Amino acid sequence: MLLVVDVGNTHTVLGLYEGKKLIHHFRIQSERGRTEDEYHVIFATLVQLAGVQTGMINSSILASVVPPLTESIVRAVRRAFGHDIVVVGPGIKTGMPILYENPREVGADRIVNAIAAYERVHGGVIVVDFGTATTFDCVSNRGEYLGGAIAPGISLSAEALFARAARLPKVEITRPPHVLGRNTVHSMQSGLVFGYAGLVDGMIERLRAEMGYPCAVLATGGEAQLIRSESKTIDEIDPHLTLDGLRILFERQK
Repeated sequence: MLLVVDVGNTHTVLGLYEGKKLIHHFRIQSERGRTEDEYHVIFATLVQLAGVQTGMINSSILASVVPPLTESIVRAVRRAFGHDIVVVGPGIKTGMPILYENPREVGADRIVNAIAAYERVHGGVIVVDFGTATTFDCVSNRGEYLGGAIAPGISLSAEALFARAARLPKVEITRPPHVLGRNTVHSMQSGLVFGYAGLVDGMIERLRAEMGYPCAVLATGGEAQLIRSESKTIDEIDPHLTLDGLRILFERQK
C-alpha cells in the first residue's frame, strides 16, 4: 500500500492507495509548531482509525511547499511506517520536461498537479489549484511544463480585507444572492466570489491566448467548487488531483 503526503501552507493531505485506487484520505492542519513526535502519533492514529495496519503501508512519497515541516514529517513517516519516504525535489524522475527558467523554483505541488493533469487529458492543459495561493500551471500539447501564474488565494484575500479595513466585518466566503449587494455582508461576498471568478476566467483566457492552442482546464483545491459554479472557463474539478499526481510520480521512480 502506498502513502502519499501533500504538505501545503494551510493543510497537509494524506492519501492511501491500493494500486491506482485511492481508498482513504485525511486532512490535517500544517502546524509549524508540531513536533516530529506529534506528527508520528497523528499519522499512525489516522491510518489505524481507517482500519489499516501500519505494517500494510510499504511505500511513501511526499511533496512539500513548507520547508520547515518537511524533515519533521519525513522522520515521522519513517517512525510510523518503518520505511524511508521519497521526497519530490531536484533530481527526481518526473517524466516531464520543466521549461521554467530555473526549475528549482517551481513548487513541488505545481509539478505534481501538472503531471496528473497531463496524464488525464494527454494534451494542452491548465491546472488551477485553489490553496493559500491560487496557482495556474500550464502544460503543452507535448507534455512540457511551461510555467504559469500565482495569485493570492481567496481566503488569504478575504483575511487581508478583514484585517486592513476597520469597518468591514469578517464574513463567510459564500455566494451572495446577487452581484449587486444591498448590504455590507453581501457586498463583500460579491466582491470575493464573483470578483475572484472574474480573476480566474481572465487569467485562463490570457493564458490560453498566449499558449495559442486549445487547452482543457482542471481545478483542484479548497475553493474549486465554489468558484467553478461562477466560472465560464473551468472544465472539470478533481479534488484529489495532487494525490493522484504523487501516485503517478512514485510509479515513475520504479
